[in-house]
Amino acid sequence: MSEKLLDKVQLPEGIKDLSLEALKNLSEEIRDRIIKVVTEKGGHFGGPLGAVELTVALHHVYNSPKDRMIWDVGHQAYAHKILTGRNAQFDTVRQYNGLSGFLKRSESEHDAFGAGHASTSISSALGFAKAIELQRKNSSAIAIIGDGGMTGGLAFEALNNAGQLKTDMLIILNDNEMSISKNVGAVSQLFTRMLTNPLYNRVRDELWNLMGKLPMGKKRIRLLAKRIDEGLKNLIVPGIFFEELGIRYFGPINGHDIEELIHTLQKLKSIKGPKILHIITRKGKGYQPAEIDPVNWHGIKGSGKSAKSPAPDYLKVFGDIACEFVEKNKKVCLITAAMKEGTGLVDFAEKFPDNFFDVGIAEGHAVTFSAGLAAEGMKPIVAIYSTFLQRAYDHIIHDVALQKLPVIFALDRAGLVGPDGPTHHGAFDLSYLQSIPNMTVSAPKDGNELRNLLFTALKKTEGPFAVRYPKDCSLLYEPELKPEQLKIGSWEKLKDGEEVLFLAVGTMVENSLKAREILLKSDVFPGVVNCRFIKPFDTKMMKTLAREYSKVIVIEENTLMGGFGSNLRNWCADNVKIRDSFHTLGIPDEFVVHGPRNRLLDDIGLSPEKIADYVLNLVGKKVKRSKLKELVK
Repeated sequence: MSEKLLDKVQLPEGIKDLSLEALKNLSEEIRDRIIKVVTEKGGHFGGPLGAVELTVALHHVYNSPKDRMIWDVGHQAYAHKILTGRNAQFDTVRQYNGLSGFLKRSESEHDAFGAGHASTSISSALGFAKAIELQRKNSSAIAIIGDGGMTGGLAFEALNNAGQLKTDMLIILNDNEMSISKNVGAVSQLFTRMLTNPLYNRVRDELWNLMGKLPMGKKRIRLLAKRIDEGLKNLIVPGIFFEELGIRYFGPINGHDIEELIHTLQKLKSIKGPKILHIITRKGKGYQPAEIDPVNWHGIKGSGKSAKSPAPDYLKVFGDIACEFVEKNKKVCLITAAMKEGTGLVDFAEKFPDNFFDVGIAEGHAVTFSAGLAAEGMKPIVAIYSTFLQRAYDHIIHDVALQKLPVIFALDRAGLVGPDGPTHHGAFDLSYLQSIPNMTVSAPKDGNELRNLLFTALKKTEGPFAVRYPKDCSLLYEPELKPEQLKIGSWEKLKDGEEVLFLAVGTMVENSLKAREILLKSDVFPGVVNCRFIKPFDTKMMKTLAREYSKVIVIEENTLMGGFGSNLRNWCADNVKIRDSFHTLGIPDEFVVHGPRNRLLDDIGLSPEKIADYVLNLVGKKVKRSKLKELVK
């Protein structure tokens, strides 16, 4: 039955006339489809399962794409993808050349607004709603925001503006029982039915107007009515905050009860102005392990086999190092923005709760909060993904660097991150950080060097210090070693060579060494230098290298636009003369698609094979592609 239903429902129009029972069956089939695909291929898991009934109800009541559904972050929207013509391709989600794991305007007309970062839905939906109003279109704007998204400052800025503009729009707060309220029961459902009843709303508005027309005590009567209304809502619902902003609040209701969802959504369509519907859902709904442990089942890797790594991932190394440092210095504290698991700080948070701060999805606040900690003598380490730290750029400049405060930035997910795609690639941090005065920027070649760089950063007493590292294996990590303080700005010569020099940054040190092994078999002998400091860099060594090598190639996993190579080229133009040519390999001036990290690196010319191919062309030696593949083995 369910297979036939999903086969027939290729687009949202197919569910308009389905019975309530059929909609329930369809929801279960969608849930089974998500479970099957994601457990096999990997991807976001708990969030999509919790939003299935909501998605079915929305597409039953509204008319996408005419009515604009704006999903926060996007990983709530797997069911939305399945119901909007992409069921046949859903097996390819987050796969190379497949569907994006997030919303993507170029992927479907039903994806009204692309999103991979949280807290953007209300702002963008308000923009849609105002544009609809100004153009007198007969359509609706609906923002669907997860409860985590409500911890972001942008969401509150949008709520404030929505209350001011009074534009007709619906905000759905998808609360997955991890914040705000856990109350779902007959009283709240009854209250919501009352609030959404057209007769109730007409009477409420008429009574309000009537009170305002009374000749005596008008202000006192209205004040009394307002207090009664607020008191009643405070007793029954937690929505007075939204009401005070000028946004009508409804709920909470059970977000897995399709009948209740449809009934409420239909009634809300007749209520004009900004309004918020609070629904309660269970993250991981329908898959018991995910319901029991929604944090660890937020996203999964899939059932495919992966090669055993020679060392732990960088995030595990970072978490261990953080614990090691705070044990020796109680002034060390860790700050993250709703990414305790993603940045490897679960153990740290359990062992040192007084030194750990998760500020929610509020990167700007995280940075300025850390600036205050540093100004009062603490040693804050801000652990945020490279792509998310972009949201706090002004705070880095104004609150940290300008005041020369010793805040340490640990940038996880630097470079290409793989299946999460362009919204999550850390492609710009070297560019946006090295342009800031007083900022030290660094990148380790392995786990041991990550420890040394962080240790060096803690010893620095003035100015911010950034350490960027990838979502990848740390290559080498020896926990028993003691941390070493490095000279800030120093490089490390790894291999001597002739004619060709690789100046490699972070992750590209390993790829440069592998490319060198390929080139040795073709009688090309490149030197390799670990440029662990991007700013300041080793000017003394660079002057020496410029005399020794005729061809200099900077290799960085960062955009070429304003990256390390660009900065170094400008410096060399004023200070040294490269005898033949200066080149930079990096991320091109475009948004890189999603897919396996190694495949993406090969696509943009940063795999060992492609680096070797580039050098052979540069020095005038031609090797067939098949031969290169043999060499790389």
